Amino acid sequence: MTFFENTDHLYKILGGFFKLLSSDGQIGPKLLGSNLKLQFNYKNPDGFIFIDLSGDEPQFFFGEQPSKPDVEMTMKADTAHKFWQGKVNLPVALARREITAKGPIPKILKLLPIIKPAYKLYPNYLAQL
Repeated sequence: MTFFENTDHLYKILGGFFKLLSSDGQIGPKLLGSNLKLQFNYKNPDGFIFIDLSGDEPQFFFGEQPSKPDVEMTMKADTAHKFWQGKVNLPVALARREITAKGPIPKILKLLPIIKPAYKLYPNYLAQL
């Protein structure tokens, strides 16, 4: 059984989580400092989350792509849910093509410092919904 009921549920949960990360005192500045445009492509349910970190404030777009992303990540929605719970090893998932990444490796590596602290926030975030 899948975690996300439909695309709106996906946007509510993962979109809300990304907004929480961007406002977190430890993670937000690192995200904004990356100056990246990120696109997350999800399957089952299908959806797109575009995050523009190139300005003074993060911008979030759901279901639309306002410009070309620097980094694009594609995965099943349930893989994303398990990933943020710390149950998916990123290098293994990339090797198995459970997660695919497009973009320059140095830009993708800018995101690594936020992953471990984000793992701690996701379960608490879900519990508050």
